[in-house]
Amino acid sequence: MAMKSLLIISICICLICSNIHPSSSKSEEDEDLSFLELHEQNEAASLDDSDHYGHPHDYENYDDLDDDESAAYGDDNDGGYTAPEVDETHVVVLKQSNFSEFIEKNSFVMVEFYAPWCGHCQALAPEYAAAATELKDEAVSLAKVDAAEEAELSQKFDVQGFPTIYFFVDGVHKPYPGQRTKDAIVSWLKKKTGPGLHNITTTEEAERILADEEKIVLGFLESLVGHDSEELSAASKLEDDVNFYQTTSPDVAKLFHIEPQAKRPSVVMIKKEAENFNQFGGQFTKSAIAEFVFENKLPLITNFTRESAPVVFENPIKKQLILFATSNDSEKFYPVFKEAAKFFKGKLICVYVELDNEDVGKPVSEYFGVNEETPSVLAYTGNDDARKFLLDGEITIDNIKSFGDKFLGDNLKPFYKSDPIPDNNDGDVKIVVGDNFDEIVLDESKDVLLELYAPWCGHCQSLEPIYEKLGKHLRGIHSLIIAKMDGTTNEHPRAKSDGFPTILFFPAGNKSFDPITFEDDRTVVAFYKFLKKHASIPFKLQKPAAPEKHTASDTSASHEDSSSSDVKDEL
Repeated sequence: MAMKSLLIISICICLICSNIHPSSSKSEEDEDLSFLELHEQNEAASLDDSDHYGHPHDYENYDDLDDDESAAYGDDNDGGYTAPEVDETHVVVLKQSNFSEFIEKNSFVMVEFYAPWCGHCQALAPEYAAAATELKDEAVSLAKVDAAEEAELSQKFDVQGFPTIYFFVDGVHKPYPGQRTKDAIVSWLKKKTGPGLHNITTTEEAERILADEEKIVLGFLESLVGHDSEELSAASKLEDDVNFYQTTSPDVAKLFHIEPQAKRPSVVMIKKEAENFNQFGGQFTKSAIAEFVFENKLPLITNFTRESAPVVFENPIKKQLILFATSNDSEKFYPVFKEAAKFFKGKLICVYVELDNEDVGKPVSEYFGVNEETPSVLAYTGNDDARKFLLDGEITIDNIKSFGDKFLGDNLKPFYKSDPIPDNNDGDVKIVVGDNFDEIVLDESKDVLLELYAPWCGHCQSLEPIYEKLGKHLRGIHSLIIAKMDGTTNEHPRAKSDGFPTILFFPAGNKSFDPITFEDDRTVVAFYKFLKKHASIPFKLQKPAAPEKHTASDTSASHEDSSSSDVKDEL
């Protein structure tokens, strides 16, 4: 502790001394950097960025996976995913020329602003078209706008991502907050344009509804009017993506697995999934019924696919518990995970990622940094916070339950991706990974310049020789470290990247503060001037000694050695 204090005091003295000698600033301005500029223009020309376009796997969050046409939709030549043909007969196409007129003539209009290349939009298309078909005879229209072509219209409605879905009521719009599935859209629109609670009086009606809908809430009441019906109707308004029904018929109730002699009022939820029946047992109030529906409307486990992604990411429950396993391993671990999931209904979204699923297994496991072959359970706080935690121990019901409880109580240590620490790290540019970040970058005795890069990034590839040359010139400055970290396979809470490359400077004696982002030209000279300006520990680069003059008699003999020396010293 005493040594650390002494070190910080020494750094402060250096800073004070450098500030009380204004002449030193002038000498730095006059510093001859011509030797650094040597050959830089020629090298920049040979490393033109125009041939590099960056790799599509620049994921900010794992719900971006299906926006990546290479990972989620495949290239034209790789036999990848091809979007199915969609019958959009009942979806109205709006443009600048007809938008205002159509909105004025129709009281209820849902409008999707989409981009043809957007993976989320392509996944939504069949759901949206199916919803439009089902609602074709209702007093609501579903329309779409190609935002790539209708830029002015998109700007007018502040479209900043795709898809953006608005619901217009008499010309006034608001965002659609529900899930991007046919049933969710239909249910939401029916409640916005009509009653939220519907009567079932015959078994024929009941059978049709059970066949057509994925999730249903039924109230078995004494009367279709009155207090109980009003409470059920009020609850329906709180849950937009589930359809609510009521009946007084024992025969109808029996189709919903309610005994005819059951005490009324009674409420059940029916779902087309493994856990297909839930019985309400609380007080018959709108809030209690809505809470029951909220806790039970999701499946115990959502199998993660491109199609199910909106169910996960657009849910008001943000925290996730994720099982990673291959299809073979899932036979053992899926039932265990499912049983544990029962303890977290309404609290966590439980997700299964099949590791050997070509569509999502590899990219999702890479995003989280989990082993692609070993089963694991990971907790995730959601994309806003993006912290993750790894279950340490066997995958058992008790261990998952304890892990989930600690996750909900915020009593877990975050998990960060890391490559192995390199055995040899003596290069001019130090290799930083997640597990040695603190040791190298947060060393208070060193000024550290860190590049966060991606191996596939064209701009990073162009920067590499320049950055290596910077490290070579500064290798004799022991207070200064030039370092780089693969931002796709390593993480650290102090290394935040907005894209690649991101270059951060961590001044000595100041590591508790946010790093300084380098945003100048990516040249050796610009890097050097930036470091001179921001380094806590002053330094000066010694200009290489000029080569000795040779007489004519020994020019030929020394030609080879001279050439070798020039190569070593040049940029």
